[in-house]
Parts: sequence; structure tokens; C-alpha cells
Amino acid sequence: MRITAGSYYNNIYGENNKLNQQLFDVNKQISSGMKIQYSYENPGVAIDTLRLDNEITTLTQVKTSAQSAYKISTQTDTTIGEIVKTIESMKVKMINAANDTNSDTSTQAIAKELRGLQNHLLTLANTSIGGQYLFSGTATSVKPIDANGMYQGNDQNLEAFLGSGVKQKYNISGSQLFLGSENRISRMVTSNVRQMSLTDLYPDIMKDPAISRSASTETYISGSSTIRDLMGDTDSITTNDAAHPSYFYLQGTRTDGSTFKSKIQMNMTDTMDDLTHKIALAYDPNQTNPTENQVNVTINANGQIEVSDKSAGSSKLDFHLVGAVDFSGGAAADVTNIDNLQSGTTDFETAAITTPGLYIKEFTKSGFTTPTGTPNTIEGINYDRTNFTQDGAILTSNVSQIVNADNSFATSSTKLIEVSGETTLDGKQFVIQGKNVTGAAFTAQINLSSAGSTFSLDGGVTNFNIFTATAPRSAVDADQMTYQQMMDVINIATSGTLPTANTATAYDTAITASNVLSSTTLDYAGRIKIEDKTNPTTKASIALYDSTSNTYPLLTGTISSGSALSFNDNSALQVRDAKTDFFAQIEEMIQSVEAGKKRADGTTTTGQRDIGVQNSIQMLDDLSDHVSRLQTEAGSYSQVLQASSDRTDMLIISTKTLQSDVIDTDIAEATLKMQQLSLNYQALLSNISKVSKLSLVNYL
Repeated sequence: MRITAGSYYNNIYGENNKLNQQLFDVNKQISSGMKIQYSYENPGVAIDTLRLDNEITTLTQVKTSAQSAYKISTQTDTTIGEIVKTIESMKVKMINAANDTNSDTSTQAIAKELRGLQNHLLTLANTSIGGQYLFSGTATSVKPIDANGMYQGNDQNLEAFLGSGVKQKYNISGSQLFLGSENRISRMVTSNVRQMSLTDLYPDIMKDPAISRSASTETYISGSSTIRDLMGDTDSITTNDAAHPSYFYLQGTRTDGSTFKSKIQMNMTDTMDDLTHKIALAYDPNQTNPTENQVNVTINANGQIEVSDKSAGSSKLDFHLVGAVDFSGGAAADVTNIDNLQSGTTDFETAAITTPGLYIKEFTKSGFTTPTGTPNTIEGINYDRTNFTQDGAILTSNVSQIVNADNSFATSSTKLIEVSGETTLDGKQFVIQGKNVTGAAFTAQINLSSAGSTFSLDGGVTNFNIFTATAPRSAVDADQMTYQQMMDVINIATSGTLPTANTATAYDTAITASNVLSSTTLDYAGRIKIEDKTNPTTKASIALYDSTSNTYPLLTGTISSGSALSFNDNSALQVRDAKTDFFAQIEEMIQSVEAGKKRADGTTTTGQRDIGVQNSIQMLDDLSDHVSRLQTEAGSYSQVLQASSDRTDMLIISTKTLQSDVIDTDIAEATLKMQQLSLNYQALLSNISKVSKLSLVNYL
């Protein structure tokens, strides 16, 4: 075969370039430390490198997110721990305040110390880190607790990104911490009128006229005390006691939200244990098995009745009791409508000595005023026919509207039936009684009906429809009516802006006009709040109640439904509850210390609703347990985030190792290859040199 000079040159040039390129590539790998510089050099390596690089970027983001969240969660854990310590300090002060040997000066000194701890709690509640408040939910720029102890944040969770589709909560919102629920806590309420044995207080009347009144002793009623000890007698003769049975008018709310009323007849020889047993039976809708009562009813050391729910997690339990006995031997105490008890007196001595007659025994007092025109003259008789509390331009109810299904507070969109324990509200009537913003007295009626609910004012002939908000506009079904619709009617009545006609347009116009003069809303705890927009101190006063609230069963011993809904009532005081209102409860406790009340005492002229220091200690224990649980929760978040950060570090190292295996140059291998290529190149050059020296003479 003939080898031309051109062929020789092309072969030499091609091999030379090939080895040069290989040497260049290896040298570039050694100098850059990477197998390739551009994706076209090796698409497989490029794709794997990009994939691993993306994983490293994601893991780095996860680490940054976890570390940032960890700072918040650990600070939250630490701050809640300080809150727990402060609560424990408050408990020590409370126990000291409960000591009967304290002088008033010592008690007030303790109260001041408690105020200092309260301020410290406010400071802790408003802790911030890096300009972000810890306990405001996602509204981290909003100061969570205002000067009045009201929560201003939201209930949303802060979440850290821990991977694709993986998020981790890392905050405790103020809604959880200061307004949360503890489903393991059973509600407990107590009456606030201390009951003493009238037999021991008035021995000259009830034992023997020869006994001096100076021999009287203050002995609190106990379970073994008789009804005669509780209700008294006009003489020392016990053989005529059968002619004076006592009647107890009981209203309450069960765990499930259903309400009841019962009239209990007791003989003078019956004991208080007998009465508490019958009270417990009234909470059982079937009254079939006394050992399976829904509640525990006991008498505390101050002769007050305490009712505790056997079921945990419900905030519905309620209790109200009035006793009456007719010493004249008539049947005045056995009435259908409790309003008829107005003729009696709560002063036993007056009833027994001066003009024997109807004697009323109160178990709870509210300190609330009654609406104009209410026939009752005795405060304790009223259960829910009481005026909302006034504070300047604002009227507020004292009963939280709570949804039966989940124990949450009602909102404007909640249906009335969802809070009521009734199966239907068809036929129910609610009364709004009081004065409007101009000071004019009025009475309005809200008539709930499945055929369409209406309202009227002062018994007017016109029943205005309560219209639905959406088309077609029609009068709302009783069981579809919402709190917003009820509050619209309340606002119309309070502002005095009735519709000019019974049409949807006139109804909407009346609502708009009423909102200019006043507003009616539900606050954070589901209580109705009415604000007068025209007067700094409102002239308005409002009572809102079921029209049948003071009517009892005709037959002794029977149980009927109570008020379908209550809004402001003279109920027993709350001692324990599943729901937490942290700063409101702290304020309530301190007020009891400032008032010097060891136990609840509704007989005083002020602070009738104070729970007392003893009950405050129990309430403080519950708050401590609630906050401690959330501290544990915050600690668990910190552990998860720390573990995630550590795990991410390991994954980043592992992924970088894999990426290094894919893209990084093996220096030893590349060096060896370079040496081999160098030898090959030198051999090539040597061969070229030798071949280049040959001529035809060499072949002759």
C-alpha cells in the first residue's frame, strides 16, 4: 500500500491532537478538582450533580428554618417556665392570704405583692425576640396582651419548613396559653351565700324561749343539718313542723347544655344530705339510678353548696337555688311562678318574730340590678332576669355562649340552636327589657318560629320579620337563626330605630341606622357586648331572658326544661372550668385578696361575686397545670427542631459526599492517567522524530 506524505501528516496530526486533548482534559480535572466543566462533557454526571445540588440547597433551607424556629421555641419554653415559677410564687402568697391570723394591713401587703407578680406576668406575656412577639400567633408584630389583660393576637400557628410537604409547629399562641382549654378539667361551681344553722343562731326562738340570745353560736350548715336548721322556725315546737314544708326552686344546666327547672319539696326533718341528693337527681334527665348522677353535690365548710361535673371538658354546668317556707301555714311558698315570692322576706328574725309568713332563703347573689318593671324585690330570686353590667358606654353580659358540640365560644355566625340544649327553638320567646340609648324604657319580644321568626316592641301590633341575610329574603326559621340576627334585633331595640315597614329593605335600613347609634357584638369569650356610640356613659340598660325563666312545674318533684338560653344570670360562682381566661382569672383572684375574702360571700355590700382566696388557690392550681402542659409542649417542639437540625447536618454531609463522588476528580487516578498519557505522548513524539528522518535511501 502506498503511504503518501499527506496521509502520514494527517495520521501524525490526529494522534497528536488526540493525546493533547486528553492531556488537557486530565490537567483541567486536576487543576479544577471537577470531572467536567460543562454539561455536554458528560450529561449523566451533570444531571446527577444538579440533582444532588438541589438536595443540598433544600437541606440547607431546612437547617436554616429549623435553627430559626429553634430559637423561638426555646425562648418560648424558657418564658413559659418563668410564668410557671411566677404562678407558684403567687400560690405561696395566696396561701399566706388565706391565713385567718393576717391583719388587714398584712393582707393588703400581700395583695400589693400579687399586683407586682401580675405585672411581671404581663411583661412575660409580651416577651419578644428579634422584634417578634412570642405569644401573638402569626401576628408577631402585634403586642399580645394589652393593659387590660385582653389578648390581641390570633390563634394561628408558626410552622417551620422541614422538607417537602413537612412542616413543624414551633410556637405557643396566646390563644392557647391565655385562653386555651383543658379537656381533663371538670367544671365546678359554688353558691356564694354562706348558710348558718338558724337553730344555733336563734336558740331562744327555735330551742327554748328561756335560752338567752347571747348563747347563740355561729355554726355553718353541714350535710347532717336539718332543713329546719336551714330554714328556721317560728317556735320551739317540732310537732307542728309538718305544716310548714319548704320548697326549693332549682334551675341548672347539664354537661350537654340541656337546661332544667325543678321544684323540690322538703320536710323540716329532712337533712341537707337529702336536699343535695335531690339536687343531684335533677341533673340526671332520667332520674333512674341515683348512683349514676351526672354531678357531685356537696356542702363546703362555709355552708355553701358546691356542684361539680363528673364529666370533664364541658363549660356548661350551672346552678341556681331559692328556698321558701310559709310559716303562716298557707301554700304561698308552693307557687308556679317564682315572681310570686316577692311578698316574702330574707330576714328570718323578722319573719319569725314580727309577722310570721313567707320566708325566702337565697343561695346566690349577683350584685346585678334588675330591669325596670321587674316584680321581684329580692335579688337572689332572679336567675337570668338581670341587667347587663355597665362600664361607661358599654353593657356586657356575664354568660359565655358556648357551642355544645365542641365547647367552643359562639361567634356571630353560630346558630342559637347550637348553643341551646333544646332539640328545637320553635315557639320560644326571648324578652329584651330595659332602656334604650335615650333613656326611654322599653320591652321587646323575639318570637322564634319554624314558620318565620319575628320581633315586636312594647307589645306592638306589628311583628317585624327577622329576615335572612341571603335571597330569597324571608323570616328566618327558629333553628336557623344566628347570633348575628339576634344581635341585630337587640341593637335595633337598644338604639330605638324600628323598621318603618315589615319589609327586607326597611329591616336592612333599620339595622344600618342602629349601627350608627350603637353596636352589639360577641366578645372573645362569647359574651354579648353593647356599645353606646352617642354617650360616654350610656343611658341604656338591658336584660335579655327566656320569657318562661321564672315559671316552674306545677307538680312537686317534676323536672321541666329551663331557659333555652341564658345571657346574664345570678348563677353559682365558677371555681373550676375547662376553659382558661388567664388574666381575667388572675385579676379575680387578686380582687378577692384585696377584699379580704377567704371564701365567697355574697352577703357583703361589695364584691358579691368574688370567689374568695380558698377558691382562688384551686383556680391557681388549674392555671399552673395548664401552663405547665404547654411548657412541655413547647419543649417537645424544641427537641424536634434540634433533632431535625442535627439530622439535616448529617444529610448535608452525606449528600455532599455523594456529590463529590459524582463530580469531584480522583486526583490519584487523574495523576496516574496523566503520567500514562505523558508517556504515550513522548513515545508518539519519538516515533514521529524517527519516521521523519527516513528517506528513500533507507529503502535502497
